[in-house]
Amino acid sequence: MSDPRITSSIFTRGAVDLGALRSTPQPTAASAPAARPAAPTAAPASPSGAVTVIDVTDADFRTEVLERSLTTPVILDFWAEWCQPCKQLSPVLERLAEEGGGSWILGKVDVDANPGLAQAFQIQSIPMVAAVVGGQPVQGFQGALPEAQVRQYIEAVLKAAGVQAPQHEDPRLAEADDAMMDGDLDAAEAAYKKILNESPADAAAESGLAQVSLFRRVQGVDPGATLSVAAGAPDDVKAQLLAADVEVLNGNAAEAYDRLIKLIRRVFGDERETVRRHLLSLFTVAGPDDPAVASARRALANALF
Repeated sequence: MSDPRITSSIFTRGAVDLGALRSTPQPTAASAPAARPAAPTAAPASPSGAVTVIDVTDADFRTEVLERSLTTPVILDFWAEWCQPCKQLSPVLERLAEEGGGSWILGKVDVDANPGLAQAFQIQSIPMVAAVVGGQPVQGFQGALPEAQVRQYIEAVLKAAGVQAPQHEDPRLAEADDAMMDGDLDAAEAAYKKILNESPADAAAESGLAQVSLFRRVQGVDPGATLSVAAGAPDDVKAQLLAADVEVLNGNAAEAYDRLIKLIRRVFGDERETVRRHLLSLFTVAGPDDPAVASARRALANALF
C-alpha cells in the first residue's frame, strides 16, 4: 500500500482548516453542542489498560486529537446514528483499535453533533475515516471497506508515523493453514485465493497457495525412488523438478534450489523457462525473507545472464 500522506485523498480537494480548530475557543456550557450519545460498541481501553477508543468533539479536538497525535497516531471514524454503513465499519475499527493495544487511537466523531469537525474535514458522505499524525491530517477513505483493506490503511498510517504495531495472527490465514494441515487442499486453496483477492500483496497467502500446489505435485510420490530416478537422469527436466519438490518437503530447500539452478545452466528454450518458473514457485513457498532464497536468487541471476 502506498504512503497515505501522498496518495490522492479527500484532503486533495481543498485545505483542511485544522489551524482554525487549534485556535477555536473552548465553548461555554451555553454554547457547547449537545452531547452526542456514546457509540454502544465503543471500547475505551484494551485488556492491557491502554486507551484505544475515545469520543471526539468540536470542543476537545485540540487536546484529544492534535496533542495526542504528536506521540500516538489518531484515526478518526466519522459516523452518525442514522448511517447504516457506519454500523458495519465502526465495530471493525473498534476491534482493530483494541487489537492494536494503544499503538494508535480510534477517535469517534458524530458528524451531527460536531459540525465544526465535519466541515474541517470536508465530510461529504459517511462513513468516512481519516487520520492525524504529528498534528497533520493524513489520507482518509470513504465507505465501509472490507476488514482486510481497513487493516492495510491502518498499517500504512502506522508506517507513516514510524510506529510498530503489535503483530497478531490473521484469522483468515489460520483458517487456510488449518485446512491445509487437515489435508483439505481444495478448501485451503480457496481460502488463500480469497485472502489474495482482498490483499493482493499478502506474502503469507502467496506462500500458502504455493504450498498447496507443492503438496498436490508430490501426492503419492515415493521420495526415495524419486531422488534415485533424478540421480540417474540429470537432464530429465520432469524428474529433476519432482526431485526438487521432494527435497523442499524434506527440509532441504537449499539443495533443491541448487539442483534447479544447475539444470538451468544445462537446458535452453522452453525447458529453461519451465525450470525457472518452477524454481520461483519454490521460492514463494519459502517466502521472500528466507536467507536461502536470497542466495539462490543471486545464483539464478548469474545462471540466466
